[in-house]
Amino acid sequence: MAKLSVLILAKNEEKFIGACIESVKSFADEVLVIDDFSTDRTAEICKNLGARVIQRALNGDWGTQQDFSVKQAAHDWIFILDADERVTPELAEEIKKILRGDDKNFAYRVARLSYFWGQPLKHGGWFPDYVMRLLPKKGTHVEGVVHQKICHECKEIFLPKSKYLVHYPYRDWEHYFGKFNVYTTLAAKKMFDAGKRANFFDVITHPFWAAFRMYFLRGGFLDGRIGFILSCFHYFYTMTKYVKLWYYGKENQHVTEDEL
Repeated sequence: MAKLSVLILAKNEEKFIGACIESVKSFADEVLVIDDFSTDRTAEICKNLGARVIQRALNGDWGTQQDFSVKQAAHDWIFILDADERVTPELAEEIKKILRGDDKNFAYRVARLSYFWGQPLKHGGWFPDYVMRLLPKKGTHVEGVVHQKICHECKEIFLPKSKYLVHYPYRDWEHYFGKFNVYTTLAAKKMFDAGKRANFFDVITHPFWAAFRMYFLRGGFLDGRIGFILSCFHYFYTMTKYVKLWYYGKENQHVTEDEL
């Protein structure tokens, strides 16, 4: 069977990194953790579980950090994993089957099932949420700062939805809104850099459509109360993104007391 390196980026993940690493032990020949100088026990826990740890500053650039991890991998196959993800036993068996075949002409996208407050998010566009995870190291590199792109030379295959990653995108509401602020800013910048501009009409119409699509067209209502809450917040996420784009590059001018 071909050998594989699991690649994980981490920072202050002592509560979760252990379960992440345990979920890959049945097929990983190497677990490589690139640690952004954690101030908790993350590095210690990883080493105790047999992982190889390299400390390197992230500096807000996920793409470069992930590309660094690819270059450091010891084996011909890589599996890219986030610290908030877990490999299910069904997916682990599928990965071992692929490694036995060792056909490096293919790269594999994996479905993710997200959980929040103990509930699986199966509707509203949350599932299957396919992501590139399993592929040969040769010819692979990563581009992009936050929403990075994994570039390769292989034909892509989507693994069955029944063989998925479990994903815990938010620890709590504070974590949710922290990501909310960061990602709306990055989305506005990306649109601005692509030449897009916004007006008040965009601020009004886009949020309504985004929430309607998530809740009704994509079945968010089937996830019950959390589906309703997340659809509402998606309205405000979209609105915030377009407000930030509308004001992007403008300075908030304060009126002085003398001018009053």
